[in-house]
Amino acid sequence: MAKVTILGTGMVGASYAYRLLGSGLASEIVLVDANRERAEGEMMDLNHAMPFDKPCQIIVGSYEEMAGSDIIVISAGSAQRPGETRLDLVSRNTAIFKNLIPQVAQAAPEAVLIIATNPVDIMTQAAIAYSGFRPGQVIGSGTVLDTARFRYLLGQYYQVDPRSVHAYIIGEHGDSEVPVFSTASIAGISLPDICRQQGRDYNQPDMDQIYQQVRNAAYEIIKRKGSTYYAIASGLHRISEAVLRDQDTVFSVSNTLTGQYGVSEVCLSLPMIVNRQGISKILTLPLNPEEQAGFERSAGILKQLASQTI
Repeated sequence: MAKVTILGTGMVGASYAYRLLGSGLASEIVLVDANRERAEGEMMDLNHAMPFDKPCQIIVGSYEEMAGSDIIVISAGSAQRPGETRLDLVSRNTAIFKNLIPQVAQAAPEAVLIIATNPVDIMTQAAIAYSGFRPGQVIGSGTVLDTARFRYLLGQYYQVDPRSVHAYIIGEHGDSEVPVFSTASIAGISLPDICRQQGRDYNQPDMDQIYQQVRNAAYEIIKRKGSTYYAIASGLHRISEAVLRDQDTVFSVSNTLTGQYGVSEVCLSLPMIVNRQGISKILTLPLNPEEQAGFERSAGILKQLASQTI
């Protein structure tokens, strides 16, 4: 019987709460927001959906009600505005975390924190620093959404179910993210080999266009409807399930690196094993020289920014 707290009930937090209610994964959901009236409205709306879903206790609370939480999902913070990059948010949101995270850690010292606030790599590093938690107890959503977008677009291109595509975006959740085409596969078959079996040539410019669509997806969605929330809420739910059910699932999430590819003391995404303890292991992919250089460049950008703000 899991207790999940959602800190921040904007569009991401509310969409995650709705997905969580429908799944039956939690027996208790606590909604916490600086705008308590907004949280109360979300609670009322979710409660009215309960006759169609699974029984669950949903309450609005504050830090005291976080006690005993198995997971705390944090989406609180300033939203990305049209024309802004995720890194433009860093000053506003690190200031919010500096006040918020120590109170969360004191209220629920055993909880696994899942960070969705952008720029998520910097905010994950800030959450680790301000909470005093071991790094694996804090999971940044990282490039889990970028990876999902990558797999979806590759599935469209190769005309297969995206769940049959195995490919990763690594590095920053942002403009310096790195697509790993060299290990991308469908049913264990490399993309060039899939093309040969489909009777066509492997076209790297097409792959580069897919990467551009992945990298720019958030900007395009924000331009059209103001923010992104459904897909990231689904990603947060899937990470939560892996934690609560101790599934040892691999996700491209963000955490402090410890020397992978020569990078350490900065948070960014690689495939990582997630279970009831949070992140249990960081995995490495056999990158080609171009991919490794891109990853190191991404790490350098984030390390410099973190040193200036945390």
